[in-house]
Amino acid sequence: MSQLSVPHLLGIKNLTESDIQLVFETADQFKEVLGRPIKKVPSLRDVTIANIFFENSTRTKLSFELAEKRLSADVINFSAGQSSVKKGETLVDTVNNILAMKVDMVVMRHHHAGAAMFLSKHVKASIVNAGDGAHEHPTQALLDAYSIRERLGDVAGKRVLIVGDILHSRVALSNIFALQKLGATVTVCGPQSLIPRYIEELGVEVAIDFDQALKKADVVNMLRVQNERMEYSYFPSTREYVMQYGLTSERLGRLDHTPLIMHPGPINRGVELSSEIADSSDAIILDQVENGVAVRMAVLYLLASAM
Repeated sequence: MSQLSVPHLLGIKNLTESDIQLVFETADQFKEVLGRPIKKVPSLRDVTIANIFFENSTRTKLSFELAEKRLSADVINFSAGQSSVKKGETLVDTVNNILAMKVDMVVMRHHHAGAAMFLSKHVKASIVNAGDGAHEHPTQALLDAYSIRERLGDVAGKRVLIVGDILHSRVALSNIFALQKLGATVTVCGPQSLIPRYIEELGVEVAIDFDQALKKADVVNMLRVQNERMEYSYFPSTREYVMQYGLTSERLGRLDHTPLIMHPGPINRGVELSSEIADSSDAIILDQVENGVAVRMAVLYLLASAM
């Protein structure tokens, strides 16, 4: 069986196109499993996985836990808010104590960029980055690209527009890396205050006019404004943001085509998306959630196979 070129999933930047295609092909098989009456396989029966979340999470944590249980892994859930981290214990000590319980793999979300990379150099376990600060969120990018492939047949040649809070988004960076490796053209759009400096050096186009950018897009991925990461306001008001960058039926009605609509969640209804658009047949938001389980099953299986 083919293997990933890396022992950890730290970021899309570390993957090759072949790695991504292997994840997709493996996810195809697990998606078939998830459609069966019995949605469980014994693939990771002897593997113990610890989910270590230093930031709040609902969808990602549940998705990983479900993926692990569908693979028959033993699962440990760790919450930093109820741990010795509060008493001053270091990240490495925390994880080493967990590994002393014979844990094989660690799925970690952390508020500091680079935390997963740091951990991979200090502990003997396979690390899966479930989001590190505003840096990367590799499994979200993989499930997003997988969802585009599923609906449109291929990612190569597609024009993907990522809209919103690019500056604070780990989803945006991982998506840019994944989509480019798969041959898509990526444009980012949002208030200038939320577009990182020098982002063009990543090979993306920058658009300020949302309506003009929409005309050329095959796919539009709407990102949440991450108020919790903002120390001050980056735009005058929510109302003004919605007027310029909110996706509504009126805005889509001015186009001669309807792009595929995505959102990594959670949705601020009435801000980045109107409820009518979020619930429409052109939005694949719930498909992304469903595909997330299959893609995470594939990642865990492939990493475990190489241990």
